Amino acid sequence: MKLLQLLKNLKYEPVNPADPEINDIVYDSRKVGAGDVFVCLKGYAADGHKFAQSAVEKGAAALVISDDLGFEVPDDVAVIKTADTRLALALMSAEFFGNPARELMTVAITGTKGKTTTAAMIAAIFEQAGIKTGTIGTLGIVYDGKTYKTDNTTPESYEIQKALRDMINAGCKAMVIEASSIGLKHSRLAGLTFDVGIFTNFSNDHIGGVEHKDMAEYLYCKSLLFRQCKNAAANCDDPEWKNVTKDFDGEVHTFGFSQEAQLRAEGDRLLSDGGFIGVHFETKGARELSLDVGVPGIFNVYNALAAISAVSFFDIPDEAIINGLKIAHVKGRVEPVKVPGNYSLLIDYAHNALSMENVLTTLRQYNPHRLITLFGAGGNRPKVRRYEMGEASGRLSDLSVITEDNSRFEDVMDIIEDIKTGLAKTDGKYVVVPNRKEAIRYCMLNAEDGDIIVLAGKGHEDYQEIRGVKHHMDERELIAEIIEEEHLR
Repeated sequence: MKLLQLLKNLKYEPVNPADPEINDIVYDSRKVGAGDVFVCLKGYAADGHKFAQSAVEKGAAALVISDDLGFEVPDDVAVIKTADTRLALALMSAEFFGNPARELMTVAITGTKGKTTTAAMIAAIFEQAGIKTGTIGTLGIVYDGKTYKTDNTTPESYEIQKALRDMINAGCKAMVIEASSIGLKHSRLAGLTFDVGIFTNFSNDHIGGVEHKDMAEYLYCKSLLFRQCKNAAANCDDPEWKNVTKDFDGEVHTFGFSQEAQLRAEGDRLLSDGGFIGVHFETKGARELSLDVGVPGIFNVYNALAAISAVSFFDIPDEAIINGLKIAHVKGRVEPVKVPGNYSLLIDYAHNALSMENVLTTLRQYNPHRLITLFGAGGNRPKVRRYEMGEASGRLSDLSVITEDNSRFEDVMDIIEDIKTGLAKTDGKYVVVPNRKEAIRYCMLNAEDGDIIVLAGKGHEDYQEIRGVKHHMDERELIAEIIEEEHLR
C-alpha cells in the first residue's frame, strides 16, 4: 500500500516528501524490515525517535515523527511529521488492514471492574446465537479456540487492527474489546467506531505513576470511548454514569437495580446445585427474562445486565441470552470444571491475599459443606505474601491444601514452611501435598457432597516455572487425567 493512502485520515507535514510502497507498519525498531514505515512512539521508558536512524539503516522506507530528528535522513526515505504519533499509528493501522471493524459487530466495554467477565458473557451470548466472536482484553486476543497473549488489556492499535482482520479471516462476525482507560488515553482505539459502548462502574484505580495523575483524568479517559460509539448503555446505579457518557451523541440506555433503570434486575439470589454455582435473577423493563448465570457472586448480576444491554442493540433472541449467560465463564476466574460427584471444582487466578480473600468470601456466601482451598506461592517473591496468603486461607477455608506454584529458584518446601507461618495465626486445618497434580488428586478423592474446592493461583496459566524453566501444566488437563486414572465417572 502506498504511504499517502495510509495517511489519508491524518493531519501531517511532509518533511521529506515521497510516496513509497509500504510493506508493513512498525513501531519497534528491532522489527523493521525493508520497505516498512517506522512510527516513532514516545513510551514511558523509551522514545522511538532515538531509534529512527537504526530503522533507516535496516531499510525503512518512511518515518513518522513528532519531534525533530538528530540526523540527516536520506532523500529516498519519506519523513512525515505529525502532532501525535500514537494517533498516527492507529489511523494508519486501520487503513493498512482495510478498516476491518466495519465488517464486524463490535462492542467496547469500559469501567473499573467487570470488563473481562462482561466481555466473556457477551461473547457467549453471541456464540449461542450462532455468531462466531473474538475478544480482546485481559486474557489476550481470543478467537477460533486460540489465545494470543498481549502486553496490555487494550493492546497497541496495530495489534488491534491486525487481530480484527485475522478474526474476519477466521470467520468471526463479532468482536468484543475491553477498553481500558490507558488504552483510550494513548489512542489505541482511535480510528474505530463501535456499534455499542458499555460502562460498567467507576472506582479508585490506576492513579499515580505512569497511569493517571488523578481521578478526574481517569474518569475523563474512560469517557473518551463514548465519542466513538453508535449506541451506548450504562450502569445507572453508579453515580458517575452521566459523567462518563456525557459526550455520547444520543440516548444512553440504562441498566441496574434501581427503578429508573430501563433494564432492571429483580429477585436476585445465589444458586448452588449439583456442581453449578452462580446467581439467579429476573429482568424487567426493556427485556423480561428469567436467568441463571454461571458465575458466582451477586455482583455478577451487573455484568450480566451489561451483557444483555449490549446484545440488545442487535437481533439476538432471548434463548441465546439465557443459554449464553448460563455457560459463560472467564478462563481462570472462578472457572468451573465439570467433575464426577456432587461437589464443585473451580479454577481461579487468585495469587495474593487480597484476591484470595475476595474469592473465598464470595464462595462462603454459598454455605458449602466445606470450602477447600488448594494453593501455593511464587518463589523469589516477598515472603510476606506467603504469610498473608496462609492467613487468609486459614481464616476462610475449612481445609487448606498447600502445594507448589511457580517455585522458580526456591525449594518448594521452604515456600510451604512460610505459608504455614501464616496458617499458624489461625485455627484453620491444612495438609501439605507438594506436587500440584497429587494435591489436586487428594482434593478430588476426598471431596464430599456439597464441597466447593478452589484451585487457586494458576488460573489461565498453563505452566509451572521451576529452576528457570517453564514446564507445561494446565490444571484442566490434570483434572481430566486424574478422572481417567482413578476411573471416576
